[in-house]
Amino acid sequence: MRISTSAGPARAELDAAADPPFLLVLTHGAGGGVDSADLLAARQAGHDLGAAVARVLQPYRVRGARAPGSAARQDEAWLEIIGKLRRRFPGVPLVQGGRSNGARVACRTARAAGALAVLALAFPLHPPGRPDRSRAAELAEAGTEVLVVNGASDPFGIPQAGGGVRVVSLPGAAHALAGQGGAIRRVVGVWLTELRAGTPA
Repeated sequence: MRISTSAGPARAELDAAADPPFLLVLTHGAGGGVDSADLLAARQAGHDLGAAVARVLQPYRVRGARAPGSAARQDEAWLEIIGKLRRRFPGVPLVQGGRSNGARVACRTARAAGALAVLALAFPLHPPGRPDRSRAAELAEAGTEVLVVNGASDPFGIPQAGGGVRVVSLPGAAHALAGQGGAIRRVVGVWLTELRAGTPA
């Protein structure tokens, strides 16, 4: 589906469901798309539980740019996208997330979106080799339950668990989380099951 925003049109691959327990909305990394293996694994975890799942290609990618530009403008467009998707599923709890840059957007906007929880795949804690430029505050900014799934060898770093932030580190994986589809599906599936039951660890 095409979604109009103030930053231009976005596109969403929407897998609807009858009476879904939640709406799972996922987005991509800075130069990526919605068919990365980790996003597809998270999508499948949602499907396994009967969720409605939307994978969103943000406006800057629709127009062919590889860099998202202004974070404020990116977040504004994301909230417009979420608002329109939520109107399709009134009263259904929202879980939003993404990989890398998309995980940052999901964390930064979680409060304003009214998200029940955030899924952060390959959260880029800092630029490679620059631990002094930590983005840990963005995780705290979510103000709700956050599941971080990072590769144990991610050069962008691995966040610390604490508060509402749970961290799963996958051995042998780097930032791309290559070959981790099965593990991601299992980890995300357990977490979503706990959220649905109202008993996150």
